[in-house]
Amino acid sequence: MKQTKHLIIGAGPGGLAVAGRLAKLGEAFEVLEASNEVASAWVGHYDRLHLHTAKELSALPHLPYPDHYPVYVPKEQVVAYMQGYVRHFGIKPHFGLRATSVARGGVKWVTTTDAGDVFESDTVTVATGFNRVPITPTWPGFEQFEGFVQHARDYKNGAALAGKKVLVVGMGNTGAELAIDLHEHGATPFISARGPVNVVLRDFRGKPTQYTAIKLQQLPTWLGDLATMALQTFMIGDLSKYGLQRPTMAPSKQLREFGKTPVIDLGTVALIKQGKVGVLPGITEFKPHTVVFTNGQELAFDAVILATGYKSQVQDIVQDISHVLNHLGEPKAPVIAERPGLYFIGFGAYAGGILRSIHMNSEQIVSDMLSARAH
Repeated sequence: MKQTKHLIIGAGPGGLAVAGRLAKLGEAFEVLEASNEVASAWVGHYDRLHLHTAKELSALPHLPYPDHYPVYVPKEQVVAYMQGYVRHFGIKPHFGLRATSVARGGVKWVTTTDAGDVFESDTVTVATGFNRVPITPTWPGFEQFEGFVQHARDYKNGAALAGKKVLVVGMGNTGAELAIDLHEHGATPFISARGPVNVVLRDFRGKPTQYTAIKLQQLPTWLGDLATMALQTFMIGDLSKYGLQRPTMAPSKQLREFGKTPVIDLGTVALIKQGKVGVLPGITEFKPHTVVFTNGQELAFDAVILATGYKSQVQDIVQDISHVLNHLGEPKAPVIAERPGLYFIGFGAYAGGILRSIHMNSEQIVSDMLSARAH
């Protein structure tokens, strides 16, 4: 059994943020990472991905993004930054070790890996991410579909789909951006959006909309909801005539109650209005070469990309935590009073962006670690 003061599971942005703060304070810690590299989720993302949030509000603790990076940092530079973060703070993850069980063992936490290693620690920070397990829905006849099928997790770019008719299932941020990428690579994309979609512009009056969202958070909930609804209407207008159902719920309320962020538009709306990206309703069934939709339409497709989201499934790793999860199956908070020494970071949806929340929550976590030890 290996002993450490603090154990961090995951070397993505959440785990690195906590590790960076602990390193800055000279605290002993170990980091477990299931893959063979830091920021593996970012490495695996599609090629055209950029931060949707401003770099000034997306950096990890104690190390800003380089000045020469653009406001919305591209994927390759995000990865380079996180690799540099590890070097800067001397963080040395144990790569290729997947945590399979975290349980309380007396006054310590005991973590077991798939290789049989056992770590005993005063604290455990779970930073395995909200996108650990891809969601793959099923429909009647889905297994009979003979076209190309891929989850968005495995999508890199649309080069191989040039000239093809492609259905993107789901219009979240990923689905909306993959439709752009497919169009730019010469495919004919359609998006299946089964419900209303909240859409906001990435920039508003020359500044990232993220800043506006943060300010609106300071308002009473009811007033913030009214303001975000009005702002969205002003920015985007009514897209119902293009096939997108008009939302009746404010983006802020949707985020709060369903953990669903609004689509940050990077050009999808313009392509929809120009007829270059089609919009279709939900799916009722698949046939070998066609898809049937809830409005009765049946259309042929060469490929289907599932932009259907992810789930964290932290309960697969951490024992006896069902009561500390919210109605969405995510940890209720970064610091869990009922489980001293157990922390979660990088889960949930935040109006100011997940990376900004990681920066703030990592401070709360490390502060609780030190205050618990003081007592």
